[in-house]
Amino acid sequence: RTVREFLTAVLVVPTLVTIVWMSAFGGTALAQSAAGVGELANGISDVSLAMFHMLEQLPLTTLTSSLAIILVLIFFVTSSDSGSLVIDSITAGGKTDAPRGQRVFWATLEGVIAAILLYGGGDAALGALQAGAVATGLPFSVVLVVMCVGLVKSLREEHRVLRLAGAV
Repeated sequence: RTVREFLTAVLVVPTLVTIVWMSAFGGTALAQSAAGVGELANGISDVSLAMFHMLEQLPLTTLTSSLAIILVLIFFVTSSDSGSLVIDSITAGGKTDAPRGQRVFWATLEGVIAAILLYGGGDAALGALQAGAVATGLPFSVVLVVMCVGLVKSLREEHRVLRLAGAV
């Protein structure tokens, strides 16, 4: 794959899909709230139900709500799987072909730890986990910016070398 193909698939396409998604559903929710339609007009008491309050005012409520639940489930499963893959790769010394049982171990351990934290701490634990995720976002974004700068420098150097060699 070329860098251009990678950037298109990883940055441009998801960004466009997100813009369309947020415009369609966010605009619908705002219109419902402004028009005084449904539960959203009374304010959001539980943010986790806001999407379902918006969907119940649209046709095919059962189908769209079921599809929304399936999409959220797919998001969580793929996120957990990605995390397990990264942890597995780190513990295998960078190998991507580690034994399958090792990856299953890490995936199971992730799930068990999350379940114990949520069961033991209840709503307070969920709030603490969310706060922790947000707090780690800033240092991680600094690391990502440094990585982007390094990537740009590397690509410029490679382009310079290829241009000197007459390949470009």
